[in-house]
Amino acid sequence: MKNGEIVIYKSEDGHIKVDVLFEGETVWLTQAQICELFGKSKSTISEHIKNIFEEGELNIDSVVRNFRTTASDGKEYDTNYYNLDVIISVGYRVKSHQGTQFRIWATQRLREYIIKGFTLNDERFTSGSSMNYFKELLDRIRQIRLSERVFYQQVKDIYATSIDYDPSDEMTLTFYKEVQNKLLWAVSGKTAAELIYYRSNATLPMMGLTSTSKPGKVTKADVLIGKNYLNEEEIGVLKLIVEQYLAYAETQALQHKPMYMKDWIDKLRMVLTMNEKTILECAGTISHELAVKKVGQEYAQYKEAQKRLEHLNSIKELDEDIKKIAHKKKPSK
Repeated sequence: MKNGEIVIYKSEDGHIKVDVLFEGETVWLTQAQICELFGKSKSTISEHIKNIFEEGELNIDSVVRNFRTTASDGKEYDTNYYNLDVIISVGYRVKSHQGTQFRIWATQRLREYIIKGFTLNDERFTSGSSMNYFKELLDRIRQIRLSERVFYQQVKDIYATSIDYDPSDEMTLTFYKEVQNKLLWAVSGKTAAELIYYRSNATLPMMGLTSTSKPGKVTKADVLIGKNYLNEEEIGVLKLIVEQYLAYAETQALQHKPMYMKDWIDKLRMVLTMNEKTILECAGTISHELAVKKVGQEYAQYKEAQKRLEHLNSIKELDEDIKKIAHKKKPSK
């Protein structure tokens, strides 16, 4: 949100915070911005504002101002702006995740005021500035971009920066469950289970794996990871797709654009579509259980073949050692 910005969010320590950019000792938001702030429709916010004035809770003349603003079409329009008093009143009435967070924060501040006789914005007091949320968010996003975590884990990390992030929400659980397969499907046309099932092969070098936790060695954990079967080109495309997602996240933070859980789900689809990748809409044709069973059989065969190879190599080494000893014992002429 531009102009008088307000952001309601939960910090990493779990505390609800409200970050405010003051203008002229107060904050002025349009009705559209209040809708965005609390995640509610225009009709819902209009109803709350109408009731606030009809019930005499606030005087419309002292809390509403009309400003001439330039819209996206380049034309100027007269637009009503509502000050902090209206925003607070709406926050106590609206039923939404953001509204609940706002009330938790406001109740904490009210309790602090009753006990101490004052309330203090610690962040603004210590830093001398406002809108710390986006500064913190930028730092988090840049740390994610620099991290060496698995590609789909980076996408999940960005999702967790959502301003309304709730790890127990059904939307989150579904996204976390599906994101790995959506990315793998986009670059290979196969889910994780399908990659494991179709590309694990005991007769191939490294059992068909292109990546392992220990160079040159195949472990049981390695063969159960779908990403380990991607070829170099597929890994390259996956890296570029995730980097686009992360770059978009940083751009939004730089522009002070709050992002919600639904936004990040939509943006992943947008990035995949932009790269002309098909979107996985099903669970795939191979179950996880079937993939585990098949790769277990391949791994057992591979290990047995490796043992035979090691045995043959041991015999060859022993034969070479015997030849060397025999050569040393030959009498010189």
